[in-house]
Amino acid sequence: MKAAIVSMLVLVALMQMIVTPGEAVTCGQVDASLASCIPYLIAGGNPDAACCDGVKNLKSITPATADRRAACECVKAAAARYPNIKEDAASSLPQKCGVQMNIPISKTTNCANIN
Repeated sequence: MKAAIVSMLVLVALMQMIVTPGEAVTCGQVDASLASCIPYLIAGGNPDAACCDGVKNLKSITPATADRRAACECVKAAAARYPNIKEDAASSLPQKCGVQMNIPISKTTNCANIN
């Protein structure tokens, strides 16, 4: 009985962490997803597996237009904190990770145009 209650509480906690469509993601979620990409974004080369996992996570938590627009604004805000990010590395990140994403990783994207 006690194990069943613990399992139920864990399930409820996990469900609260899932972003529901139409409920915009937070910058904390976006930052956490892309944090491991900072070395690649600054130095170039190839993104590591943890970075690509973060890019895949970002795609999964942005299923709706409002989510993608919110994530775009968060990416722009994060890029402003790291002025030495290479624009070409940022724009090629999804492709290098094999992820098709409707969120450009760029300091200059007009997020209102994202669908």
